[in-house]
Amino acid sequence: MAQIHLTSNDWAKREGRYWATFFNTLSGPRSVVMIGTQDNEGIGNIGLFNSLVHLGANPPLLGFVLRPTTVARHTYENILATGCYTVNHGIQSRIEDTHQTSAKYEAHQDEFEACGWSKSFIDGFEAPFIAAAPIQIGLRFEDEHFISQNDTRFIVGRIEHVRIDEQFIGNDGFIDTANADTLVSSGLDAYHTHKLLKRMPYANHKQRDRFGECRHHKRGQ
Repeated sequence: MAQIHLTSNDWAKREGRYWATFFNTLSGPRSVVMIGTQDNEGIGNIGLFNSLVHLGANPPLLGFVLRPTTVARHTYENILATGCYTVNHGIQSRIEDTHQTSAKYEAHQDEFEACGWSKSFIDGFEAPFIAAAPIQIGLRFEDEHFISQNDTRFIVGRIEHVRIDEQFIGNDGFIDTANADTLVSSGLDAYHTHKLLKRMPYANHKQRDRFGECRHHKRGQ
């Protein structure tokens, strides 16, 4: 295997989508989620995202990156208008329908209908869930942070609702997304399955020393 070394001099030379694809896949596979919203007229929108980030458990917060608003961003507009949205995990068995939610539609088109998804609602929560999604999360908009380096926005939401099949939740609260038919993706168009390899115990220096991985640190003290 031949390793190469790339620098900013390299990505200054080639034009087109090569480097956009390169950097979009450099961080590796990420969770695929469909963000569901609707406007004040009840027209549904679905946006496909792979930038979901866990921000904390108390309070439970999730964040995602929204691309520049130099063009219409219906997800963003609906979140600001209604104050809530849903995060629905992509589905392996419906990979084509999941990918279709990345398409751009006109504001008057209901994307749930256009992409073949059924809506589901919770009383008192305006945003639509994707009924078939194995993991459905309802969030209330908390904050946004403008990133001046590339004109994107980091959207922060507080989790208010979670709908999930009980079989995917372990006794300690661990969610087994690998067995829940969820998707991960690299870049904009490559989808992967994923599997659980092993759960490890809480790591500490004594445990590592037991496996002989930190003994060189002791010799150097």
